[in-house]
Amino acid sequence: MSVQVEKLEKNMAKLTIEVSAEALEKAIEEAYQKNKNKISVPGFRKGKVPRQMIERMYGKEIFYEDAANALIPGAYEDALEECEEDIVSSPAINVVQIEAGKPFIFTAEVALKPEVKLGKYKGVKVDKADVTVTDEEVDAEINRERENNARNIEVTDRAVKDGDMTVIDFEGFVDDVAFDGGKGENYPLTIGSGAFIPGFEEQLVGAEIGKEVEVNVTFPEDYHAEDLKGKAAVFKCTVKEIKEKELPELDDEFASEVSEFDTLAEYRADVKGKLEEKKAKEAKEAKEAAVIEAIVKDSDMEIPEPMLETQQRQMVDEFAQRIQMQGLSMEQYFQFTGATYEQMIQQVKPQAEKRIQSRLVLEAIVKAENIEATDADYEEELKVMAEAYQMEVDKVKELLPEKSVEQIKKDIAVRKAADFVVENAKEK
Repeated sequence: MSVQVEKLEKNMAKLTIEVSAEALEKAIEEAYQKNKNKISVPGFRKGKVPRQMIERMYGKEIFYEDAANALIPGAYEDALEECEEDIVSSPAINVVQIEAGKPFIFTAEVALKPEVKLGKYKGVKVDKADVTVTDEEVDAEINRERENNARNIEVTDRAVKDGDMTVIDFEGFVDDVAFDGGKGENYPLTIGSGAFIPGFEEQLVGAEIGKEVEVNVTFPEDYHAEDLKGKAAVFKCTVKEIKEKELPELDDEFASEVSEFDTLAEYRADVKGKLEEKKAKEAKEAKEAAVIEAIVKDSDMEIPEPMLETQQRQMVDEFAQRIQMQGLSMEQYFQFTGATYEQMIQQVKPQAEKRIQSRLVLEAIVKAENIEATDADYEEELKVMAEAYQMEVDKVKELLPEKSVEQIKKDIAVRKAADFVVENAKEK
């Protein structure tokens, strides 16, 4: 096998890859063996037709496509090793020559990693983040915990109030005619949740259990049902149950039940400390993002379109993997949301571009500052991986291919570059 590299404009390249005639002949023979049981020729039983006879009847090209598909992946991988170019996209393949007895030749058009002309990356000025935790924020966090530990108490001696959890029967009418989808029985509705169209829930405030009330509303102009858009409607509603949320008392007993502390004061101090840690982490992440964004703006690079497209597809694939872990396929997601794959690809484009730019400038800083992943850095990363996969470190080492080891070290160096620019940044 041989490969020739032709540099094109806009960080693109064309690899011309030549595979020997002997390798092509072997692939054609394998294609014949794979497909001979599917081919019928008069006078021969299936699977017994000589290759020459099939080629005479259907043309020598009959096995070329399968042979090419078998050869291209391996030949392309070998070409990547041989050409030593930094390729950052999937290849666009074009077959140039395929004929028995001659070398198999194809081209692969690919994007190359663009050069980065770094701007200022030391002493970048960014806004200082406020990491102060206020008493109001502590109160809000504690109240969320109270909400989580609230009891729902059934109410029978009063009418509906805002915030109540109710169970209702309802039926909707437009011009005194019931409409499809406008009826419900034993429907759970929290007043003030905004689950129903505007104006509906507010009119249930004051309703008594077992007594029918009329709710007058107008459907929004952008309502999903065409025949109801902008229409006035009357819902006849009957409240069947009322429950209210009872929050636990804010005292030492509450603190001991929801935490490891015996007193409310200790619990409150712990909540404040955790909020401070959270704010500090968020501030660090925000500072890093701001610094890298400033460096990107001051740097120059030309991202080839195929590189961007590859990143977009990768991000959508990552999303698909995340929702699959939650038991949802992409087909189901598209059904539920009405979105399409193409729409998602376009939606992630700005984020994909930002991700590429950030990575490229950090890699350029790694090179400029001679940043490396030390053996200690690598060992620490392996410990983190081993813990995540619940494996021994030695087993992780054993399973990692050489390419993965190199990638892990590159990723460590990039993270160290991010830390470097943050440490060297100046706060306004």
